[in-house]
This record gives sequence, structure tokens and C-alpha cells, in this order.
Amino acid sequence: MTIESTAVSDTNLLEVENLKVHFTLPRRGLFGDPSIVHAVDGVSFTIPKGKTFGIVGESGSGKSTAALAIMRLLTPTAGTIFLDGSDISTIEGAELRSVRRKMQIIFQDPFSSLNPRKRAGQIIREPMDVMNIGEPGERDAKVVELFAKVGLRPEQLALFPHQFSGGQRQRIGIARALASQPELIVCDEPVSALDVAIQAQILNLLRELQEEFKLSYLFISHDLGVVQYVCDEIAVMYLGQIVEQADRISLFKQPLHPYTLALLSSVPKAHTQTTRDRTSRLEGDPPSPIDLPKGCRFAGRCPFAENRCHLQAPTLRRIGDGGHRVACHLVSDTGVPPQVAHKIG
Repeated sequence: MTIESTAVSDTNLLEVENLKVHFTLPRRGLFGDPSIVHAVDGVSFTIPKGKTFGIVGESGSGKSTAALAIMRLLTPTAGTIFLDGSDISTIEGAELRSVRRKMQIIFQDPFSSLNPRKRAGQIIREPMDVMNIGEPGERDAKVVELFAKVGLRPEQLALFPHQFSGGQRQRIGIARALASQPELIVCDEPVSALDVAIQAQILNLLRELQEEFKLSYLFISHDLGVVQYVCDEIAVMYLGQIVEQADRISLFKQPLHPYTLALLSSVPKAHTQTTRDRTSRLEGDPPSPIDLPKGCRFAGRCPFAENRCHLQAPTLRRIGDGGHRVACHLVSDTGVPPQVAHKIG
């Protein structure tokens, strides 16, 4: 059986439609009802070929869960995932293995994502052997080439992961992701475990590789300063849903959702004139993803919340003629956010 191809878009590599990932927890007691965790609850976005799409949010927002579901490392509860026009949402077995080479992932922790018992060269070659990529006799030469591409020396191929620094280990992880010649790479917090100086080196490397290999990135991060540097389009997630989405310039120049403003205000290096003038602080904890509120999920922490915010959930709507979208009752159709409206009032 072949993967069904759908004419979705020739320009988009990835199209995610109404993605949901729910987890059922064990019953409490003999007669208790099972609890459901709404980790990802109706997320939609697209990634054009050769572009970088960022998802940001606090821990527990669902961003990494969404990424793992897109990689099919978790099973989606609902929704569709199109990779280069083919629906990969429900495929299994040989079909799923056949598309693995098109999408790879760079994990957050370079210390635990590499097999400590294998040498660096073996780690990078393994995807080629598993997926039968290229001629066996040519794979070692490809490993040497990839090693050089990520800034490592040939004599380091025989070393074990513990003999490398954190930044070098992440370079090995990047080389491993490139080994299958993918079109999409999911970067799941790829620099959060590294020193700031090393972060900049890895981010520059990712941008260089994207340009050379025409890669598309799904970039997951809690750091708005990082996504500002690497992403073309950014979605802000809160408690399983996208609350704001815009191109990089629009999001940082004019954040509309109070949650986005709060995130920007908490990151000094991401400050713009807008955030310096209209700062907002996050107070309290997010609601439980098991017992979700009826209205806006951010209402309990929002300093501008009105009665309707607690009663009716907002939809993600387009503002103006551009691509800026926001899920907030209090943002006007012309793009005036509540933080500005309250200041004027």
C-alpha cells in the first residue's frame, strides 16, 4: 500500500490541520472516570519549503508534544499532518518507515540523545544503514563529509560521546539528522542545554545548513530571543492551543495577545520599544490541562480579562489584511491590543 498523496500546496512542505494529542490517565478508584490530558488541542499551521516555523511557550504549553506527534513519535488523537502533500497522520509500519528519511529531529539534550557505547562515526552512519541510504561502500565517505559540514575534525570520528563537549555533541546530533538527507528537521529546544556563546554558534550553523541543503525547520523553544534570530514565522502556544501567530517582525514589533506580551517582557534580549513601554507580568499558574476552563484558557492570568473571557473561548482570527492572527476577544479588528486600549482609556 502506498501513502495517499493529496494536492494540498506546492509551496508548503508541512501542513498541520487541527492537530490534537490527548492522554488518558488511569482511573482513580474502582468506579472513577478516567482523566484526559489535553496536551495539544486543535493546532493548525503550515511551513513553506525552505523556511523556519517557530513554536514558543512556557513549559507545559504542548509545543514539544506537538512536535513529537508531527514526527509520528507520538500518535495523534485527531487532525491531519501533510508532509510534502502526503497524509502521514495515520500511516504505520513500512509506510511510516519510508517517510522517516524525509523528516528528522534534533533533540534538546546532547548528553542523553547519543548512544554512549557507539563512536561518533557510527552514530552518524547508523541512519544510512537503517534506511538503506546510498551504497554501503560510500557511506563512510558521507560520514566524513557530514562531520566536516558541522565543524568537527576527521580524527574525532573514532571518539565516544563522553569525549566531546556539549556543543560538539549537538553538532554530532545535527550531522546524524542530516544523514538521511531530510527535507524537514524538527529542532526541539536544540540550544537550551548549551552555554550562551555556544548557542550562537549552533544557531549560525543551523542557518548555514538550511541555506546549503534547502531545509525546512520546525523550531521549538521557550526562548523568544532564540526564535527571533532563526524563525520566519512564529506561533505562541498556551495550554495546548495557538494564541497568536505572525511573521517574526510583526510579532516582536506589535504583540497583540497579553500572553505574548508577557513572554516578551520577561526576556531582556527580546525587548522591543513596544515591550519596554507596555510590560506585563505573568502571575499565577496555568489551569490544569485535565480540567480546562470554559472560556479563554489565559483569562485567569490575564490582567485585562472581562466577563466574556471567562465564558466564551476565543477563536484564532486574522487581524487586518496580513497574516497576523490572534485568539483574544479584546483585540480589535484593526489590531489594537487590550494593553494599548487600557492605556489609552
